[in-house]
Amino acid sequence: MEESKYEKRGVSPSKTDVRKAVSNLDKGIVSNSFCKIIPDVMGENKKSLFGPSYCNVMHADGVGTKAVLAYLYWRETGDLSVWRGIAQDAAVMNVDDLLCVGATTNMMVTSSIGRNKYRIPAEVLKAIVEGTQEFCENMAAEHIDITFAGGETSDMGDIIRTIAVDATVSARMKRNEVISCERIQDGDVIIGLASSGKATYEDRYHSGIGSSGHTSARHDVLKHEYAEKYPETFDAQMPAELVYSGSKDLTDPSGVENLTVGQLLLSPTRTYAPVIKAVLDNYRPSIHGIIHCTGGGQTKVMNFVNNLHVVKDHLFDTPVVFKMIQGESKTSWQEMFQVFNMGHRMELYVKESIASDIIKIARYFNLDAKIIGHCENSSKKMLTIESEYGTFTY
Repeated sequence: MEESKYEKRGVSPSKTDVRKAVSNLDKGIVSNSFCKIIPDVMGENKKSLFGPSYCNVMHADGVGTKAVLAYLYWRETGDLSVWRGIAQDAAVMNVDDLLCVGATTNMMVTSSIGRNKYRIPAEVLKAIVEGTQEFCENMAAEHIDITFAGGETSDMGDIIRTIAVDATVSARMKRNEVISCERIQDGDVIIGLASSGKATYEDRYHSGIGSSGHTSARHDVLKHEYAEKYPETFDAQMPAELVYSGSKDLTDPSGVENLTVGQLLLSPTRTYAPVIKAVLDNYRPSIHGIIHCTGGGQTKVMNFVNNLHVVKDHLFDTPVVFKMIQGESKTSWQEMFQVFNMGHRMELYVKESIASDIIKIARYFNLDAKIIGHCENSSKKMLTIESEYGTFTY
């Protein structure tokens, strides 16, 4: 199979090498969970007279090359606020993974920032740290308890050309409340939660891009002049024709009112925590699986099902940001669905009888939701995406 543009840039949407590296590791105490569940290290993990047993869940992730895009935008505009968005990205990429196993509170977040001190001053670090604290405070207002437990900042100019922003989030939860994708089954419908728009708990419009696929987004959309001006923002081993090969300036209009191209691409990652908490408070036993469509985009579910045909045939309209990326890059739509969320970044797998209630909960938060597909029995695992751009099978 011909190597995709994404892979030619040194990135794997399917993370094949990573999956091989961890294939022999212990999978935890709950099979097929979105995050690894481990025995409770903070206390008694066996069921006793004092109540149900507990378990721990932890996840580490980061903003990836979105941090490089933030650096580029900050250098061009001087706008420090972009780094607060990056702080939210790092936290949300972890928090929303934990949501998929049913953890909605009693979380702790720590940050890990590696910088090139010659290029990243103290004011940038301050904006990131304050941004993390601000995100935790905003979630507290929505009854999502996330404690900011500090972190590590290191100067690693020999390794890092600009900056890397990562986070780790952990939680303690009741073991009998863990959600495992093991229950996803024939007859389930898939509820998609939109990745773009402005929810009641948000102070700005979200383009929907999240924190995945930014290597492609940055190089495919932005003009080549940035390569000459900021050589520290890309790998010199990348094929020259794939380096900043688009036509856009960061400050060009994006097609979305009051947002430039840079602001559209850097739109902070939406958290679904308030919505998922409300859903689980009412329907936890009836939720068969939750998938966070990040690395792998709309094909992410393939890592968590067997002997099922997942059909996605009523997707959301494609947000402007993804149309822009595809139009600039001419990437096939089949690959676009493998890299980007394309309109919804969270999926709930449930019986159809409760779907309308869950959709109402999401819309209470002014967050669009709808049934985007269903599951069927199959002799093997399959995914079919039926879209306005064609039908794609994975």
